[in-house]
Amino acid sequence: MADRVVVSQAGVRYGDLTVFDGIDLTIKDREIVSIVGPSGCGKTTLLRSVVGLTRLNSGTVTIDGKPVSGPTPGVSLVFQHFGLFPWKNVYNNVAYGLKLQKAPKEKIEQLVPEYIEMVGLAGFETSLPHQLSGGMQQRAGLARALAVEPQVLLMDEPFSAIDAQTREVLQFEMLRIWESRPIAMMFVTHSIDEAVLMGDRVVVLKGRPSHIHEVIEVGIPHPRSRETLKSPRFQEVTAHVWDLLMQDVIAAEREVS
Repeated sequence: MADRVVVSQAGVRYGDLTVFDGIDLTIKDREIVSIVGPSGCGKTTLLRSVVGLTRLNSGTVTIDGKPVSGPTPGVSLVFQHFGLFPWKNVYNNVAYGLKLQKAPKEKIEQLVPEYIEMVGLAGFETSLPHQLSGGMQQRAGLARALAVEPQVLLMDEPFSAIDAQTREVLQFEMLRIWESRPIAMMFVTHSIDEAVLMGDRVVVLKGRPSHIHEVIEVGIPHPRSRETLKSPRFQEVTAHVWDLLMQDVIAAEREVS
């Protein structure tokens, strides 16, 4: 598979604070790369750099060989806190990206219902965000991101604001959607279990400034299911990631307290 996203010697600083430095990372087409690390290690900053929302102080990001210097066509972002327009109903929220791209009316009328149905929101097209549960709002956000048919999907802790049961349902729904239409995906999460379940590779960030400590091949084939959570390989990888992060996580918690 070809490299879709290439991060080379990337660094971000805010004044005297270096968030991360010397980051080298590739995301191949039809691959999910999960990013984990302790709080404050720059996971979201790295993701924002890939989408062009945070400017690098050093290094480069390219998508399909083209340098990223700002918001990039073909790249969609799913936020932690839904990011829906409260005055727009589900249909118009999902259609927003397509309208921004000035897609033909016929294409909008074809794709919006398709993706609303894909995420399980058929029948809720006219509902406003406040009329939806948190899980349903995130489904709408996911449909909006997918409707523009991106080549790269970036997900910033997309299920962290949702209760545990709904979170697990959405994890497997996301895998089902990706397995039917695989694209390059970068998935930022605080959850080690989620990182291993979703990812083909898990990138572990550590240190101050942050750097890539290890990249782990998950080695679990798709499609994945709840049985994946019980597999010896899943248990092995999650235990290994936790061992890598344990000291940094404890140190970060002490700083906060």
